[in-house]
Amino acid sequence: MRMKAIFAFVAALAFAVAGPLLAPDFRGYRPHDFPVPQLNAPIQPARYAFAIWGVIYVWLVVSTGFGLLRRHSAEDWDAHRWPLIAALVIGTPWLTVATLSPLLATIMIFVMLVCALVALEKSPVLDPWLARAPIALFAGWLTAAAFVSLSLIGSGYKIIYGQIGWAYFGMLGALIFAVVGCRMRPDAPLYPVGVAWGLLGIAVNNWNDRWGIVAVALLSVLWLLAYALRGWRRHEMEPFHG
Repeated sequence: MRMKAIFAFVAALAFAVAGPLLAPDFRGYRPHDFPVPQLNAPIQPARYAFAIWGVIYVWLVVSTGFGLLRRHSAEDWDAHRWPLIAALVIGTPWLTVATLSPLLATIMIFVMLVCALVALEKSPVLDPWLARAPIALFAGWLTAAAFVSLSLIGSGYKIIYGQIGWAYFGMLGALIFAVVGCRMRPDAPLYPVGVAWGLLGIAVNNWNDRWGIVAVALLSVLWLLAYALRGWRRHEMEPFHG
């Protein structure tokens, strides 16, 4: 168990360092990385939304560090480590890949998402703010980001829909996927919060321009926040256990 805890901490540290180091200014794919340039794509969140990565990086390092120092032999902390390690290892080079191949990056981010959700499902009940919460926020943001990425691929390669059609598809896809995730782990309210943060960024990016997209994004945010509130009420997070 200790070796697995070490792997998790090293993976989280590499993940946190690689992103800012390898692509410090990354705020989404470049418009001309696609056959059809994605200029002012409506599915793209506002730039401020990407600041959530800073919270995720730090929280995951703290989480895995605590797991190594204080919970390396705890059985309930062991089950989620392999899928979390897989998500972090895939995520470490992701920003570099994203600057080279949005298509490959889209495949990678969906694999990361699945691994993060498995880690969330297996995360311990105790120490929620040091295990379940950071993984939930990570998986939530990945849910929004994965469907943003898929929508950009669809519109960038001119598959069936244009930018507007793929924007609606991406938002509704993220919402449906998030509802399934919420039902899978209803005691992880930060999962829908992470998804809602991404959708709110889409609403802000389209403000005063595309009101249909703004409306769908904001309604989705309200729906997800209702899930989060229900999670806090019905599955009250337990205090830190030292």
